[in-house]
Amino acid sequence: MLRIAMLGTGFIARFYTEALHEKRSRDRVQVVYGRDTRHAKAFAEQHQIPRFSTSIAESVTADDVDAVIVGLPNHLHEAAVTAAAEAGKAVLCTKPLGRNAEEALRMLRTVEKAGVFHAYLEDLVYTPRTQKSLASVRAGAVGDVLWVRSRETHPGPHSDWFWNRKLSGGGAIVDMGCHCIEIARNFIGKDIRPAEVMCWADTLVHPIEAEDHAVGLVRYENGAIGQFEVSWAFRGGMDLRDEVSGTEGTIWLNHWLRTGFEMFSARGQSGYVAEKTESESGWMFPVGDEPVALGYVDMFADVLSAMEESRPPMEDFYDGYVVNAIVDAAYRSANSKHWETVRLPVWRGRNTTERVGTIREYDADHLLIKEEKMPDGSINVILRHKQTGRIIQQTK
Repeated sequence: MLRIAMLGTGFIARFYTEALHEKRSRDRVQVVYGRDTRHAKAFAEQHQIPRFSTSIAESVTADDVDAVIVGLPNHLHEAAVTAAAEAGKAVLCTKPLGRNAEEALRMLRTVEKAGVFHAYLEDLVYTPRTQKSLASVRAGAVGDVLWVRSRETHPGPHSDWFWNRKLSGGGAIVDMGCHCIEIARNFIGKDIRPAEVMCWADTLVHPIEAEDHAVGLVRYENGAIGQFEVSWAFRGGMDLRDEVSGTEGTIWLNHWLRTGFEMFSARGQSGYVAEKTESESGWMFPVGDEPVALGYVDMFADVLSAMEESRPPMEDFYDGYVVNAIVDAAYRSANSKHWETVRLPVWRGRNTTERVGTIREYDADHLLIKEEKMPDGSINVILRHKQTGRIIQQTK
């Protein structure tokens, strides 16, 4: 049994606690920290947590705590991580790790200097669909991964601090683009260095200083592209989709609005339907088990098992640092309107990579461009002559 201090009483802390208590029940939250006594007490009572505290220091130094989960607003991550590391406790931090790469790197160095276990709680790489897709990609089912497109859009965050650029570090990019970026990294290969970013971002709907829309391209050194699309003004709920395009196959994933559970009600359903759902009547898309569907259960199964087994988890603080570095480049690109280099003074992946893609030989003189069966049953072949470069077409 692992004993946990939960720092935070908000939306994410609720998901984390439900996943821990309901599915991997041998692990328990022993103490919950909240800045507001009333909220902390109510959270503890609701989730049957033995005690609550309004002191981070008291929570992380308790003798009956093995690990600290940081589920706090972005601007509080570094102080909480530092307190946990100094107490010698394992530390698990929600996304994004920092408000920027400089902050994330300091946190990485803090936990490594202290020698404590650390994990980056990027739940969306742990969804059952994503895990099965990653296994297929690693088995070679789609060939070389050329392009990964990841989309997260919804009507906007639920807490005020998200909308404050100083507290959050940015807008939709740092909030949701961090998910999309890490999903693409997993499919392309986390040991492949991200080289540069081109990003468009704008504030189209909300009266805030941060961006509420963005689209970005992340080019990796092997030529693969990761694409992220984020919005805080998408109407109709939360849209989570991923696409993986390879030389030998394609994967399409729809995690939320099209999950196989669709319901229409003219009368309306009173109460909660699913995260970011805007309506309780008409067509609705409930989710059977949100902690499972969003990857929280599998995430904690991996992270806490890794802690017990003294092995690295699938996602650690170094991954969070790389994501923050890519996010920083996206913000620079949105301002400059040019490709911007991803600045990674600490890089632990491959230094040289082969370019993705395959060139197929057709015969001694030609390379194959495309082969296709036509409506009449014939095979149409398009070829390029190796020496002259001439493109020809043949029918078989």
